[in-house]
Amino acid sequence: MAAPLTFIGLHYWAGSGRAFQHVARRLAPEYSFLAPDLGGFGGAPAPPQGFSVDAYARQITAFVAQHSLTRYVLVGHSMGGKIALALAANQPPGLVGVALLSPSPPTPEPMTDEGRAASLKAFGKKDSAENTLRHITAQPLPAEDQAQILHDNLHSSRPAWEAWLLHGSRENIAGRLGNIIVPCLLLAGDRDEVMSPSVHGLETLPLLPPGTPLEIIGGAGHLLPYEAPGEVAEQLRAFASRL
Repeated sequence: MAAPLTFIGLHYWAGSGRAFQHVARRLAPEYSFLAPDLGGFGGAPAPPQGFSVDAYARQITAFVAQHSLTRYVLVGHSMGGKIALALAANQPPGLVGVALLSPSPPTPEPMTDEGRAASLKAFGKKDSAENTLRHITAQPLPAEDQAQILHDNLHSSRPAWEAWLLHGSRENIAGRLGNIIVPCLLLAGDRDEVMSPSVHGLETLPLLPPGTPLEIIGGAGHLLPYEAPGEVAEQLRAFASRL
């Protein structure tokens, strides 16, 4: 009999593991869903070896060992998607699948110099955080979710904030993705103004294992775990049933 399957959520830049709470609730009690804060975000200290994509992947490898997980699926959202891809390319034991939610592509993110500069200046500013929330969502969210998103944004550490904008988002790990041997799933919102479905179709999907589906969630923006938790959970449940 196969070991129980656990989902591990890797959150978006300037977010926290709490972003997956609604998805996790919908998958319980059939599946466990663990969502750590990535180093420098939420309540997590800086990763011991810095803020590179690989440093974050090593953080998750240690997390898996700490929880003695022997069968798990990585669920990477945005920044977390790129980290999930880097870890999957290492073919870690126990990994049986990768689900990508509006992932940062394995190639450098399509971010203009002006956009990057504006994001760097936005650190710690409440009005900027509120503007970002409006920009990256297409669905109205409950007040408590909005408060959580703003709290996570404003409690990000400056080193983690800047490292992703200046380095992590620019990393190119495309050459490693041929090493990914587990099934993958790619989800995107059709109203995502950060990374449109076409970005995923052009930059990420061709590098994933043959047959990987790209599922489009109608009416959703970039924050899929908040905007469409029911649809995400349904897709994850169906994905898990095929593993």
